[in-house]
Amino acid sequence: MSFELVGPAADVAKGEVISVELDGTEIAVVHADDDNFYAVRDECSHASVALSEGEVDGCTLECWLHGSRFDLRTGEPSGPPAFEPVATFPVEIRDGDIYVSTIPSNGVNP
Repeated sequence: MSFELVGPAADVAKGEVISVELDGTEIAVVHADDDNFYAVRDECSHASVALSEGEVDGCTLECWLHGSRFDLRTGEPSGPPAFEPVATFPVEIRDGDIYVSTIPSNGVNP
């Protein structure tokens, strides 16, 4: 599995989200409240808007438009209006840098 460099982990504060494009896919990279980094498709499965503009709460990312919440670990929505999961991507921290794979880890096509 190949991973692509996103940037320094120190540049993404806890509770912050950044949007990156890797291999033509928009990905939201999240520094969650549990101090881990997660990566999900940067598009709500309900309304096709950028999840990176939403709010982080624990290990969930809330869409700013209609309030759908997605589990950062699984991509699963916690309730309506979204019913479809978003793709999740493996993240590694190496020597203080964030690396993200462009192959979804939960079987959802980006």
